[in-house]
Parts: sequence; structure tokens; C-alpha cells
Amino acid sequence: MSIATRTGDGGTTGLMYNRRVAKDHPRVEAYGCVDELNAALGLARAMAPADGLGAQLLAIQHDLITLMGELATAVEDLTRYVADGFKLVTVGLTTRLDQLVAELEARGVAPRGWAMPGDTPLAAALDLARTVCRRAERRVCALQDADQLRNDEIIVYLNRLADVLWLMARAASGPA
Repeated sequence: MSIATRTGDGGTTGLMYNRRVAKDHPRVEAYGCVDELNAALGLARAMAPADGLGAQLLAIQHDLITLMGELATAVEDLTRYVADGFKLVTVGLTTRLDQLVAELEARGVAPRGWAMPGDTPLAAALDLARTVCRRAERRVCALQDADQLRNDEIIVYLNRLADVLWLMARAASGPA
């Protein structure tokens, strides 16, 4: 099967379970922003040491695959999605991010006023990922406002992830 299916040539794309929606549908916008976030994290991970930060970023990327799958499923198909064995975003995923916040803050990484991205390539990549994360969060909030989100933990997860990325960027910037 080719990647070029041509099914989207008319301006629609497929959600899980063969539902077709416009490519600018709010659900597509939301999971598309998360896809961009995953790519931005991949850029940061490519610059990070494989152990430590690189491993943490890879774990987050795996979480984002779970998150994108859930977002790519229409509300009316979520029961089927879970029955088919797919995972949803849970408090446990957010708890892991809370633990990263605590670890980074225990190392002395803390707010020092306005942060200027770009101190190092890795810090810049992490700050870029943070801003994409905030955009994804806004798009998911729009889904919630349209009563098209059943799992509020997605917003909590993205909010916490932006905090983690801010702290990681400050750590990658080096001493103040």
C-alpha cells in the first residue's frame, strides 16, 4: 500500500473508524498540533544525550502517540476505541510529568524571570516544543468548548508538559 492513497485529495481526511472530516476540522487541528509537537520533541531528542533527557523525551513522545490516537477518534467512537484495546490519556501519564517537574526543581532549575530562547541549540529546540505544546493545548481547549472532548486529562497533560519543557529548556540553557 502506498503512502499516497489520494483519499485526501478532495480536502478531507480520515479519523479512526473511517470517519471523514474536513482537513481544517477542529479535531484535525488538535491532533495535527500534537503531531507537530512530537516532531519538535524529536528534534530536541536528536540533540540530547540518549540517556537521561533523551530517554525522557522519547517516553513523552510515546505518550503523545496515545494522545493523538484519542484525539483522532470521534467522541461517538471512543467506547469502540477502548474496546479495541487502545489506551487513553490517564492521570498516570500526568503524574509522570509531575515527577519530572519535581526532579528538575530539586536540581535547582527554577524561574529566573523572562526566559530568552536560544542559549543553546537544545534549549532553543525545547522552547520551540514548549510553544507548539501551548498551541496544541489551545486547540484541545477549543475541542472541549465545542463539547468534542470527553477526557479532560488531555488538557491537564498538555499543560503540565509545557511546564516540563520550560524547565528542561532552562536546564539546557546552563547556569544563569
